[in-house]
Amino acid sequence: MRYFLVALLLVVFGYALALVLQNPAELPVDLLFTQVPAMRLGLLLLLTLVLGIVLGLLLGVQVFRVFQNAWEVKRLRKDIDHLRKEQIQTAQLAAAEAAANARHEKTVLDIQPENKNSNPL
Repeated sequence: MRYFLVALLLVVFGYALALVLQNPAELPVDLLFTQVPAMRLGLLLLLTLVLGIVLGLLLGVQVFRVFQNAWEVKRLRKDIDHLRKEQIQTAQLAAAEAAANARHEKTVLDIQPENKNSNPL
């Protein structure tokens, strides 16, 4: 990956150098806030290219962040639903065990009534 990035950087640098060298004509440029009386066409093309790449990368990162946040919210909602179902199942199981224990205690008390008044002779 590192070599690929170095190669890509060299290609972009070569392209920029070729733009500047192939377009030596000078022309006036109005930059909205200022005016440049004479700028080489190649340099203008290079600046425009760099500005487009930077803006494109910034917008791409921002759009990716929005998608990433949406994916994270969706994943967290699934986790919440899963945990709610698990909590409901645990509560139902605990309630069933409590009911079974209550029935068992009642049955044991019915079978073996405590006789406190009887005297063994």
